[in-house]
Amino acid sequence: MFDPVLLRTFVALAETLSFTRAAEQLGLSQPTVSQQIRKLEAAAGRILVARDTRQVALTDNGDALLGFARTILSAHDEAAAYFTGSAMRGRLRFGSADDLALTQLPQILRDFRQLYPHINLELTVGQSPYLNRRLRAGQLDLVFVRQPADEGVGRVVRRERLVWAAHPAVTLEPDQPVPLIVYQAPSLSRQAAIDALEAAGRTWRITCNTREINGVLAAVRAGIGIGAFPQSMIPGDLVPVTNTFGLPLLDEVEFALLDNPQADRGPIDALASAIVSRSRLDV
Repeated sequence: MFDPVLLRTFVALAETLSFTRAAEQLGLSQPTVSQQIRKLEAAAGRILVARDTRQVALTDNGDALLGFARTILSAHDEAAAYFTGSAMRGRLRFGSADDLALTQLPQILRDFRQLYPHINLELTVGQSPYLNRRLRAGQLDLVFVRQPADEGVGRVVRRERLVWAAHPAVTLEPDQPVPLIVYQAPSLSRQAAIDALEAAGRTWRITCNTREINGVLAAVRAGIGIGAFPQSMIPGDLVPVTNTFGLPLLDEVEFALLDNPQADRGPIDALASAIVSRSRLDV
């Protein structure tokens, strides 16, 4: 019923809320984008986009179709990858920040290996600065890392704020140093936590210094301190405590894909597309 080409244009417009930016993103002219949206509205029999001279917004029917469109496009891309990608061969050295194991990434990698059984996927897990160094040295082909918001590097998959979190039983006196559970330096979340506390005039002390997410989680769950997590990655047994303890607001971070321009584009583009498609559905 719905042409995937029209749906892809609609999703681009919904994400940018601008006919001009959607056209730039898709490599189309603005009149073409407008024409395709009208065709989609005719196919749906509903007005999907409210337009005026100042802004573009989705109607209630547009909001409803957006969820369906993303699901349809995800299934379409997976089907296309299955029937065109099974013959793809090669080697893909992929690096991921270790806390991304708390997301849908493990399932994405399992699906990718089933769709592309002839691609030799080599996984490296570590902190983002380490993975970036490996990428620059030509030792990795694609990395999925955390970086400061508006870094302007790579393909941004999603953006969200860091949030203070702790075990529900933890208490903190206002005049006492904030007990921090952090990654070893250099670490984006570590530096963000320290900078925010010092800017707010709060004293702090490190109660756990670890290399990996399992160490952070174990220490926070043991109640020996407070950690900084991306908002979507706070486990269900921990709770946000920013407002509870009057802690300063933390910075936003980006999850981005960076690749080696000298590596084979086929495997890189296939995995990058799978990560972007699934991550947008999970936001």
